[in-house]
Amino acid sequence: MSGLNVAKLAAMAMEQGGGIVRLAPNWVPRSFCVPGRRIKLHPDDYYAMGGERGGIDERWFSSTTPADNGPLTSDNEGLSFIVFDDGGETKKFLLAEAVQELKGLLVGERIWSGHKCWPMYSKFFDNKWALPHHIHHDDKFAGLTGQMGKPEAYYFPPQANNYGAEFPYTFFGLEPGTTKEQVRKCLADFEKGDNKLTSFSKAYQLDVGTGWDVPPGVLHAPGSMCTYEPQKASDVFAMYESISSGDTVVPKELLWKDTPKDKVGDVDHLLSVIDWDLNVDPNFRENRFMAPVPVEPLGQMTKAGYIDLWICYRSDAFGAKELTVLPGATVTIKDGGAYGMIMMQGHGKMGVWDIETPTMIRYGQLTHDEFFVSEEAAKAGVTITNPSKSDPIVMLKHFGPGNPDMKI
Repeated sequence: MSGLNVAKLAAMAMEQGGGIVRLAPNWVPRSFCVPGRRIKLHPDDYYAMGGERGGIDERWFSSTTPADNGPLTSDNEGLSFIVFDDGGETKKFLLAEAVQELKGLLVGERIWSGHKCWPMYSKFFDNKWALPHHIHHDDKFAGLTGQMGKPEAYYFPPQANNYGAEFPYTFFGLEPGTTKEQVRKCLADFEKGDNKLTSFSKAYQLDVGTGWDVPPGVLHAPGSMCTYEPQKASDVFAMYESISSGDTVVPKELLWKDTPKDKVGDVDHLLSVIDWDLNVDPNFRENRFMAPVPVEPLGQMTKAGYIDLWICYRSDAFGAKELTVLPGATVTIKDGGAYGMIMMQGHGKMGVWDIETPTMIRYGQLTHDEFFVSEEAAKAGVTITNPSKSDPIVMLKHFGPGNPDMKI
């Protein structure tokens, strides 16, 4: 779509939505994953992109970041689309294009002047099994392949975790006392079978309604809870464990993923990507675990008809909240920055939009459960009405870096 058409449609969409634009569901497969089937796709559609691509176990939110799924990656995979009603005709165009055309009018002048893009996205990660130990590079190492580093965070929403699947525990970091030589041997032994990296790590039980902060350079093997993951706008990673979930073999290409060509085969380069101090931190839980933090006193918020919680707040690259609007309440919520949001429970009205939480979604179907709120609309305040007599509205909201409200 031409820039002129996108600029016109984006401006019209912003006006039509009162500064809030509607987004289409954005599904992403992973060849090395088995879907946990908790992200509301129709049972027939978890392999809708074909068995060779793997199962769909991710839905990406407010994404201007393309998925990096190798040579079979489809056009616009991982990128969010704005949905616009143009005189009764439904049109779609990329959120990334709208950001480039509208700039600060959409993401806010602070974000635009500092980043010239929307520099984060969030996702549901919904895997039946635990993933192998892997790592996300920091800006220095990601920059060697022309990418940005990737801090991320986890939150385990109750609505998406009616069961914990096969292994609801995540390995984080390395046991204090682990040596670099021990880990180097694991990396060197990658193609010899099980390289036993897990032997040097520690698992933590995953508790619904809580989360974790995962800076770049931290080895981690995510468990099988359905996870809401705000993160920096990057899909950079490398798999450091050769066999996971008992018998799933990790291709060696994923060990060297996002490694500069002149460093492929250099085990010491892989070792240098690891942030050693973060991995062997004896107070890892104290420094990385996140329990929800109320934005205001709970009694005050409940009396006003809502509960607003910070759920991801340890990274300066993004932040996230869980907002609950109680049955029968109408509230106006102000935020200091632009954000994307996904409905988790309930139905009602948000600004000019009808919002609802679908029970089941067909692949390719449009919904009314995901939106992007411009900074101007967020600062002015978004009015939300919950008409239900019993069911709360619950939504998750993902913010960009430097949110002025995140003072925790």
